[in-house]
Amino acid sequence: METRINNTIIELIQGDITELETDAIVNAANGQLVMGGGVAGAIRRKGGGDIQAECDRKSPISVGQAVITTGGKLRARYVIHAVGPRMGEGDEDEKLKNATLNSLRVAEENGLASIAFPAVSTGIFGYPIERCAKIMLDATTGYLKGETALERVIFCLYDKAAYDVFDDQLDSGC
Repeated sequence: METRINNTIIELIQGDITELETDAIVNAANGQLVMGGGVAGAIRRKGGGDIQAECDRKSPISVGQAVITTGGKLRARYVIHAVGPRMGEGDEDEKLKNATLNSLRVAEENGLASIAFPAVSTGIFGYPIERCAKIMLDATTGYLKGETALERVIFCLYDKAAYDVFDDQLDSGC
């Protein structure tokens, strides 16, 4: 599914974010930027050790913040590491909104035209997928209504169930 906000396309796809050819992909990171399991582990395995080495120099970061590193051997040129909230830590919705907005800002500050997000915090951090879709899509559409040079924002969902949740949310107009 695709929709347009001003001059930017928002696209939903089902697949493996590590295979995308975008300027940047977003890693659902922890505050220490240690790339162990889940999306982070897949990025490290496919992208190589240079990504983790750069993370080690830039860590720690707080929940809601985002930093950029090389994409290593990935098709994406860069990885933006965004720390989403763990369920139960408090103020999770605001923290996820900030992680999304800060990722978009980092992309813009680095002159990037395309960025791809996973469903941040929905894995081992336990964030409900429905809330994630609403928060991330609302934050993104609000951001894109302002002045931006971003041309494409992709939400890459690993399975059909997650894709369907994001699709329903985007259909409802966020």
